[in-house]
This record gives sequence, structure tokens and C-alpha cells, in this order.
Amino acid sequence: MGSSNFHQSSTSMTAFLLSLLSLCLLPQLALGSITRHYKFDFKLQNVTRLCTTRSIMTVNGKCPGPRIIAREGDQMIIKVVNHVPNTNVSIHWHGVRQLQSAWADGPAYITQCPIQTNQSYVYNFTIVGQRGTLWWHAHISWIRVTVYGPIIILPKRNESYPFPKPHKEIPIIFGEWFNSDPEAIANQSLMTGGGPNVSDAYTINGLPGPLYNCSAKDTFKLKVKPGKTYLLRLINAALNDELFFSIANHSLTIVETDAIYVKPFETETLLITPGQTINVLLKTKPNFPNATFYMLARPYATGQGTFDNSTVAGILEYESLSGPVSPKTFTLFKPILPALNDTKFAANFTMKLRSLANAKFPANVPQKVDKRFFFTVGLATMPCPKNQTCQGPSNTTKFSASINNVSFVMPTTALLQAYFTGQSNGVYTTDFPSTPLIPFNYTGPPPNNTMTTNGTKTIVLPYNTSVELVMQDTSILGAESHPLHLHGFNFFVVGQGFGNYDPNNDPKNFNLVDPIERNTVAVPAGGWVAIRFLADNPGVWFMHCHLEVHTTWGLKMAWIVLDGKLPNQKLPPPPSDLPKC
Repeated sequence: MGSSNFHQSSTSMTAFLLSLLSLCLLPQLALGSITRHYKFDFKLQNVTRLCTTRSIMTVNGKCPGPRIIAREGDQMIIKVVNHVPNTNVSIHWHGVRQLQSAWADGPAYITQCPIQTNQSYVYNFTIVGQRGTLWWHAHISWIRVTVYGPIIILPKRNESYPFPKPHKEIPIIFGEWFNSDPEAIANQSLMTGGGPNVSDAYTINGLPGPLYNCSAKDTFKLKVKPGKTYLLRLINAALNDELFFSIANHSLTIVETDAIYVKPFETETLLITPGQTINVLLKTKPNFPNATFYMLARPYATGQGTFDNSTVAGILEYESLSGPVSPKTFTLFKPILPALNDTKFAANFTMKLRSLANAKFPANVPQKVDKRFFFTVGLATMPCPKNQTCQGPSNTTKFSASINNVSFVMPTTALLQAYFTGQSNGVYTTDFPSTPLIPFNYTGPPPNNTMTTNGTKTIVLPYNTSVELVMQDTSILGAESHPLHLHGFNFFVVGQGFGNYDPNNDPKNFNLVDPIERNTVAVPAGGWVAIRFLADNPGVWFMHCHLEVHTTWGLKMAWIVLDGKLPNQKLPPPPSDLPKC
């Protein structure tokens, strides 16, 4: 080969490699769907917050963990390696539909056995028909308190947002910080039967902010330019608290919830429950203000128990186009948040959420219903073990939580494996009650017997069953809001109200035109919510309260969706590296 030909060939090869490298570094430039690879290393890391240093579980040494960025249609291959001694882990990709990829959903002992120390597992799934903000988190015990991060799903190549293109996009994740080990707190609560100790602070992107002791330097600052529009991707990763959020002297335009576009509307304050995501547009002031602005989040609290009654602050700070300015001379503005128990605000805010319901983004809410279910959700009690004094509602009882009075018992074998192999005997039963076995005045005085039953019970649904589920809060130990998350599906919130659900009259007011589509919804305190979904995803799917303390006490259950008739409607076999129990 002549030298000039070789040089030409070498130049072409270099150009090709540089082009390929640019596509890897800038995946948004890639044409069509691609495969994206990530590696998550579970590690212990010393972190100091509130002048307390603690060894916490992290992914790749960070909290929040790494950002996952993809486009609608991309295949995700994420290798998770557990380097933490004597601790099992798993990760759930919260809100990802997992169509025909139930083995990658992640909840420990539901779709997989956990990943043991020095072991790994590759989560392999494709993002189908979704775009927006979701998130990932650990899904075993209380580990998700520090193990979480954002999933940002961009629209397909050459497709745009159904709202003005933002100048910049910023994930904002709300979390909680405990000065002591949350795992020890959870274990003590289970042992004593009492309520767990609450967190010591809330955080924004892992930072508690200036309203907490010893935390002024640990403050999230959002730096913006005048006259620009920013997309804030809000995620509530807090363990046990729904949160109000507001930015002083600025309004927010809601444009998406749980990776579903919504009819835009403006608000000064929003409410976000654990598990939910909300995208908002923030339009900055046209001129540089001689001020900084607090962005505050604090709890919406409805239960009778203790909670972290504190406020986390970040700072919205304008960049001056004329050069450096000393912020010491600035006025600091602070927003006014609703009262801690402002249920009226909560109801009014959620009622404003509506799907776009247009030709491009239709609201495909099931118009007919094949199966109806009525679930009571709430707290109750269970007996204290013999010869033990407990710290529940009385010294002879423990706190319990249930759906239809069944407090779910976690199995020691993964339900999906047991189902797939046909070895369910002794692992789970399929007799979860579709309605309460003993009806009572759900939001009135508590019944004489407040004890729950226990079991690993499931409901079996034929493929493509259209489901209507009404979830009713109970006031047995006080009315309380419960954010319920359904794995494997989005659902439509067709109705909600206060008091006891009326099956004769309430359905007349259901919204079957443009109801909001979600993966996590709060059952109102002292009220009910009705959802509909299509069981078009074969597998075993967890449903649980996203207040971790309630999940720990048993407020959870599982749906089994059978295979359909066509090849693309069947659950594939498990991957070869699926963890073993």
C-alpha cells in the first residue's frame, strides 16, 4: 500500500473513530435508539452533614448517585456491583415500565433475590414509550435513604418538548439525612413495635442548607441568568415525608409529572410525595435583582405520629451580566409555605393535574372495566410477642400497616422466580381479598378489633385485563395520606374525594377524558382515590406505600399478570446472572 493511500485510510479511520467517540460523549447527537452502558458500584463512604460524620451507602461514592441519561427507545445495560460487607442490595428503576423485562425491575424478594456482597447483576431493559424524569433507588430495607439518583429520558431524536425549550435543565432531588444509622432505626422499630426515630434534616441534592445547624456551607445554590427559562426536574426521594416546595417571589409552571406531560398551569407552591417526580418551568426575572431567593421544602404531615418538622433551604442566585456583585448587600426573600396539615391545598393541587390528552400524547384511559377492586389502606395493630413489652399504640401491641387488613409478609424467595418456575407452594398464595372481608365505617370511629392478619398474598390477572382500583384511607389509628406506587405500570387517576367512597354516586364524577397518568399517587387523608390501568405487562408487580415506615410495617402487596397469547406478550426466562437467595 502506498504511503499516501495509507495516510488517507488512516485519516478516514481517525475521523470515523472521532465521530464514534463524539456519539458516545454526546449521546443526544446519536441517530435513533442506542445501547447505553453504566456501572454502579455500591460502596461505603464517609460523609459529614450537620457536623456528624457517618459511613453511608453510596453508588460510585456519591449521594445523590450518578445521573442516568437516555432517549426514549434506548436500551439500558447497567452493571451493579456490591462492594459493601455483610449487606445485600438491589436497585429499582422507579417508573420505568419494564415491558417484558420484569427481571430488571429490582425490588428485593419480589422480582429478584438481592445482590450479595462481592456479587454483581446486570440490569437490562429498554425504555419504551416514555420520556421525562424518573429516578432510581435501592429497593431493600431502608438503604434507599442514601442510594438514589435521577433518570432523565430525553425525547426521541428530532422531537421536541411540548413547551418552550429551556435554557438549562437542573435535577433537584429532595432527600433525608439521619445522624444515626437508618437501618438500625428500622430494626429497632420492628423489634419494639413503635414508631421509628425521624430524620435530622431534609436535603436538596444531598445538602441540608443554611437553616440547619452547622450546614451553611452545605447549601445547594441554583445560579440563573435573568430573562431565561429553566426546567427543574424535581424528585422526592425522601424516606418518609411528602413535601411542599416553593421558590420565593417566583412562580412555577407544572409541565410534567412522573414522566407524563400535563396541561401546563402556574403555581406558587407544589406538593410532591415520595416516589413522585414533577417537572416545572422556572422563568427568571427580566432584570438582575439585588436579591437572593430561598427555595424551601418542608413536610405535609397528616398522621398522628412524630415527623421531622424542619425545613430545607436552597438558594436561587442570579448571575450579574455586568460582573461580580457582593451578595452581602442583597435582600433575602423567603416563600410562605402552606400549613403542615393543609389537606385542602393538597387536594386542590392534585385536582389541577390533567394529562395533555392530545393526538400525539393521548390519555388512553380504559373506558370499560374487566375487574374492580376496593382496597382499604392504613395503619392498625398486631399483638406484641409473649413476655415482651411493646411501644405501639399500647404496651401490648405493635404498629402494623395493611391493605384490606392483610399485612404483607416478605418472602425469602423472589416471587417472580417462584411464579416462573411454578414453585409457588410455600412462597405465596393467590387469595388476596379484592374487597375488605369485614366492611366498616372507614373514616369514622375505629372498629373494636384493630388487629391485622399476615400473609404473602397476591392477585392474579389475565393478560390485558382492564382494572379499576379504589383505594380508601382508614382512620383506625388516625387518617393519613399514603403515597401508593405501582411497579410495572402507569395508571390513570380517574377520581378522588374525602370520606367513604360511594360506589353508586362517586363514579358519576370520574374523569375518563384527560385524567392524570402516574406511577405514584397519594391516597388522601380521610379519603379515597380511584385509578384505572391495563394489565398488559406479564410478570409479578409490587404495589406499596412509598413511606418507607409503612412499607416496613406491611402496607404492600403484589399483582401477578399472566402471559398473553403472542410471543411479545410473554415473560422471557430469567438472565443467567440473576442473583440467588
